[in-house]
This record gives sequence, C-alpha cells and structure tokens, in this order.
Amino acid sequence: MLKGAMNPTIELLKSHRSIRKFQNRRIPRELFEELIRAGQSAATSSHVQAYSIIHVVDPNNREALAELSGGQRYVAESSDFLVFCADMKRATDAAERAGAEVVRGMTEQLLVASIDTALVAQNVATAAESAGLGLCYIGGIRNNPAEVSELLRLPEHVYPVFGMCLGYPDQAPEVKPRLPLASILKEDYYQGERDADLVAEFDTTMNTYYQARTGGTKDTNWSQQLKPLFTSKLRPHMRDFLRGKGFEMK
Repeated sequence: MLKGAMNPTIELLKSHRSIRKFQNRRIPRELFEELIRAGQSAATSSHVQAYSIIHVVDPNNREALAELSGGQRYVAESSDFLVFCADMKRATDAAERAGAEVVRGMTEQLLVASIDTALVAQNVATAAESAGLGLCYIGGIRNNPAEVSELLRLPEHVYPVFGMCLGYPDQAPEVKPRLPLASILKEDYYQGERDADLVAEFDTTMNTYYQARTGGTKDTNWSQQLKPLFTSKLRPHMRDFLRGKGFEMK
C-alpha cells in the first residue's frame, strides 16, 4: 500500500466506529448547525434534496424513541439525536405550485428520497467525526415506523429512514473489520468465483475480532451473524407502512 498517498480525509473515513457511550457534554449549537450544512452539501438526485432531518430535543420524545427503537438507551443519552427522513412532500408540493400535474408515490421517488437521505446523513457523520464527535446510526427507528411517524408528526410522502446519535465519545472501540476489497470490488463485470473463499477468510478475521473484543466470550463470525437476518422476514411491516405513507411503488 502506498501509505504516502493517503491523506487525513481518507484516514478519517477508514477510522469510523459506532459510538454508543457518550460524555455528558453538549455539542455547541454553532458546530451542530455546521454539521447539518455539511450534510446539505452531499450529492442529491436532480437537486431534489429529498430529505428532512428532525432534531429531537424534547427529553420525553427522546425516551419514547429509545424504546420504539428497541430499548437503545444511547438514543436518549447522546448529546443530540437526529431522525433522517426521506421527504418527497416538499419537492412534489413545490412542483405542483409551479403548475405541474404531479404524479406521486412512484417507486423511483421512494428510491431517490431514500438514497438522498443516506447521502446527507453520511456527510453529517463524516463532518461530525472530523470535529472529534462520535455517532451511531439507529436503524431500529424502522421497528415501529408508524409510531415514530406519529410522534414526529410526519406527513404523507415522508418516512423515517434511520436515526443518528451524536455526541462526544466516552469509549474508544476498535475499528470493526470490513470484507476483503477483492470481495466487493469487481472489474468490468460481476465475478463471484472467489467469494466463498474470501468470505471464509473474513469469517476467520471476524472471529478473531469478536474473541478479542469480548475476552473470548463471543465465539462467532460474519456468516453466523447474518443467519437471523435471512431466516425470517425482516421488518415485514415496512411495505404496508410505506404504502400508507403514499409510496404506492407504482
């Protein structure tokens, strides 16, 4: 590896860790707003900017969201908690006011809004880590999306994609290993001939990581950890929920 070719931004991105324990210290408002502005600078499909970010300040709402997300206490205990929402309401309303005969609920609109939301959130995450902050994405927001939507008063054509805890870290976990580059980087076309061997190699890496992190109490690997994700339907309520939100996926 050409270490001399690396730069601080690349090193920052490669050092990402999920933080679930935070200091009792608030993020200054000026810095917080700069993080959101950095998020807004992310790429966005056709300049639609199909997202809204709910900054949840009310302690009671934070407590409720912690429970709705599966009892994740750091939702309530982090300095700040954000809910990133895919939002096609603002853009379609604007187009309609401009005279368009708007078609709503298309599958592509759902994809655009979800992708835009992920991109803006990752910009916020990188900006936060560059300022010495830590974060943790909260996909558990989708455990109870209807209740979350009601709590946050999300209108039709807006849905909660995930949350994000932000704050000053009070722990320093190791960086979790990622799959070998050769398993995810394909040249010219999809090549899967080596995937089984590469995954087996990664399973060994992850087993070593889990054993070291838990003092030998967690004897598992990547493939074993995937099993519950694919042996039952994961959040099957999401399809009906999204349709109820106006994303008919036409």
